[in-house]
Amino acid sequence: MNERMADDEVEWSRMTAPQLREIAARNGSLAILPVGSLEQHGPHLPVITDTASASAVSVRAARLVVAGPAGVPVAVLPGLWLGMSEHHLPFGGTISIDFAAYRGVLEGIVRSLRALGFHRLLIVNGHGGNIDPLAVIARELAVAHAIPIVVTTPWFLSPERTAAVFESDTAPKHACEGETSVMMAIAGDIVRSDKLDEAMQQAPQPVHAPPGFSRFYSFSERAPITGTWGDPRSASPEKGLRFLTIQAEALAEAIRERKLWTRPDPVWRAGRGQDTTAGRPD
Repeated sequence: MNERMADDEVEWSRMTAPQLREIAARNGSLAILPVGSLEQHGPHLPVITDTASASAVSVRAARLVVAGPAGVPVAVLPGLWLGMSEHHLPFGGTISIDFAAYRGVLEGIVRSLRALGFHRLLIVNGHGGNIDPLAVIARELAVAHAIPIVVTTPWFLSPERTAAVFESDTAPKHACEGETSVMMAIAGDIVRSDKLDEAMQQAPQPVHAPPGFSRFYSFSERAPITGTWGDPRSASPEKGLRFLTIQAEALAEAIRERKLWTRPDPVWRAGRGQDTTAGRPD
């Protein structure tokens, strides 16, 4: 790797330990962890889809902030392919862990980052089944380890810009127009375009809980027969690049937003209930 490449590199797995040590030591150093799953995505998409899409947008966002005027010190970890995907098991091809194991893996990563000297962590999620667990895990680990941890699912950022790209669907679903487009853009050789019509063979109608209620549903109830929710037939690589650009720009903006990265309030500190937040330095 020449000197220019070393300066521009953002992928953890492509750097040496001394390079990563230098990034971690800089003020405001940021680690980005893409998280996804290893699960069925219909007959047309590979099981690595959620992890691959989260990794791709994370790298794009990191390059934007490295190249910007602030020159954010950042490293993008390899995508974590283990997620909570038990609802996809009926279709095959899926590996899942439970909440306790997921929390344990993430805590090990956070502890390692703290030991290395990183100042903050952005978790970029590509899998719907991870959203609720990550919300709880991130807030607990942020306080326990005194490090700002921010979680986001890029598909839900910039909703108006994202909606304008869709034709068949109106929002991201599963193995849909959006995910298929992104995979066509980043790994088109493993997208089965000949299976797009087969992916739409759904019967009976999907089951939806009444608004305001929550319970466990297998994805065989959500998307019977093929495991596809949404219509991938109008997907294209060009749309995929547009989705990635929108998401990367939104992530870059969030990375630069100082209010998002204040130090977690040490709410469990002995005597914390005897004072307020007013006047506490960030």
